[in-house]
Amino acid sequence: MGTETIIEFISSYGYWIIFLFLFFGIVGIPAPEESLLFLIGVLIGNHKLAFGLSAFSAEMGVLLGMLAAYWIGKNAGKPFLRKYGKYIGITEDRWKKAEKSYLNDHRLMIFAGFYMPGIRQISPYFAGITKVPFHRYFLYSLAGSLCWVVPIIGAGYFAGDLFHINPKYVPYLGVLLLAIFLIYMLFKYVKNKAK
Repeated sequence: MGTETIIEFISSYGYWIIFLFLFFGIVGIPAPEESLLFLIGVLIGNHKLAFGLSAFSAEMGVLLGMLAAYWIGKNAGKPFLRKYGKYIGITEDRWKKAEKSYLNDHRLMIFAGFYMPGIRQISPYFAGITKVPFHRYFLYSLAGSLCWVVPIIGAGYFAGDLFHINPKYVPYLGVLLLAIFLIYMLFKYVKNKAK
């Protein structure tokens, strides 16, 4: 989806579209969340959006997406894994190892997972499946989402203020960030294999 289309959606439907894009991006429907947040910042800098309403809509979309994914994981995750896990290589032993590893690092995965595409979509389901206490999950999700949403919107705002950034090129930022993340993960994988 092009930037012009996103801008048209925001113009037509208001801040609800920001909420919906981010909600569904977190729940797992592919969406370039970083690019969208950065674009929101650029549009705020160009006086096309209000900062308060944009940040609130984005934060609510992310946080409620995290809570919905946690609820789905808690209520449907284990039965789903038991029924379909074997088709994607998730055996009982592998699941127990993954569960133990996640529970050891769940605070970091929930809080810092926002900065890792893929992890931020999987982590809430894992938290629900492994029954991380809701109050703890909520606090880490709230803190992590605020520390992810506000700085990226702020970066878009300040970058758009310092340089003339054409909003139609902003999605390429998401592609660049994804490429850097994939290269880093590949490097880490190769390094671990070498050991």
